[in-house]
Amino acid sequence: MDTAALIIVLVIALALFFDFTNGFHDTANAMATPIATGALKPKVAVLLAAVLNLVGAFLSTEVSRTISHGIIREDEISASIFPALIFAGLIGAVTWNMLTWLLGLPSSSSHALFGGLIGATIVGVGFAAINFGTVLSKVILPALIAPFTAGVIAFLVTRMAYAITRRSDSKPDGRDGFRWGQIFTSSLVALAHGTNDAQKTMGVITLALITVGWQSSEHADPQLWVILACAFTIALGTYMGGWRIIRTLGKGLTDVKPAQGFSAETSTAATILASSALGFALSTTQVASGSVIGSGLGRRGSVVRWGTVGRIAVGWLLTLPASAAVGAIAALFVVWWGEAGIVVDAVLAVAIILFLFWRSRRNRVDAGNAMSEVAESGRAVKVTRHPPPTRRRRTQKRAAEKSRAGADSDERTGR
Repeated sequence: MDTAALIIVLVIALALFFDFTNGFHDTANAMATPIATGALKPKVAVLLAAVLNLVGAFLSTEVSRTISHGIIREDEISASIFPALIFAGLIGAVTWNMLTWLLGLPSSSSHALFGGLIGATIVGVGFAAINFGTVLSKVILPALIAPFTAGVIAFLVTRMAYAITRRSDSKPDGRDGFRWGQIFTSSLVALAHGTNDAQKTMGVITLALITVGWQSSEHADPQLWVILACAFTIALGTYMGGWRIIRTLGKGLTDVKPAQGFSAETSTAATILASSALGFALSTTQVASGSVIGSGLGRRGSVVRWGTVGRIAVGWLLTLPASAAVGAIAALFVVWWGEAGIVVDAVLAVAIILFLFWRSRRNRVDAGNAMSEVAESGRAVKVTRHPPPTRRRRTQKRAAEKSRAGADSDERTGR
């Protein structure tokens, strides 16, 4: 096997490992809230998410085209160095994914990938090789708009859900039926996740194949074996479950109730499916987090833990530059030492992965303790001791007062 082929094999292997980390990193997006409310058992939830991620990976390739024909101007980069730069960029993405998983931060796997590729390409080739127009329109702007949009939708849907079911305010399990709805909405989020996130790894592998001439640049769609490999890998990662991040989204941001979780998942699925259809490679993590925050603001009596929101926001801001910095350092080794630099990068990548995995074992989080305090449906809204009268009661009261006034008038007139 010649050097070029070996590098492509390394790129494919690391890309699939990134796909695996993407799976367990983003399981929380679909399944944190139904696990938190008890709608689904933890193991059942991750199995369902894995199956639907697998199915979703076959439904769309629009996002894959954004990766393979959009962010990087591959026609301006020499085929002799570009695969090595992709490998360096993947190191930046995997490092950030593993670190944020260890910290339990729901950061963006998508932006980690983009940052790693951009940092490596700038060091290896220069700024001219980056299509900043596409980065702005298909990555940066969706990252700013999507979480806010999802949060607003979740807020409105939550308010609507509680307004429609207001009679159940004081009943312990008055909204328990929303748990059944959560099974459907969380499944839709998992399906939507497969249509968006699995495509990104497909795009990276397709980009690598195009650079060495193993695939025509005129055909942006990934090959069938690439789709199969990425679909099964992200499904496997999803089944492993990112329990640290599930704990953060499920009960770290706010105490999620069934109707609230239903609203958040509906908003998340709608936003992701719309972006996948338009080819926007947005962060499903940011969308899911925005939805949970919006639903927390929409439920009367709930408390949003802004300290946790702040930690997550800092992670979002650091994702692109941090992964770009690691990708750039890995690319420097390639530029300085050529093939030896690729070997150094491979060794460092394995060392980083093993160290972070070993560190995670010291404070293990799994299906048994991720949700040690599963939210009870309880009284889903704060009920005041003496609530104000509803519109219907006010109308009835006015009618009774008019009736009494009429009776008094009849008595005074002797009728």
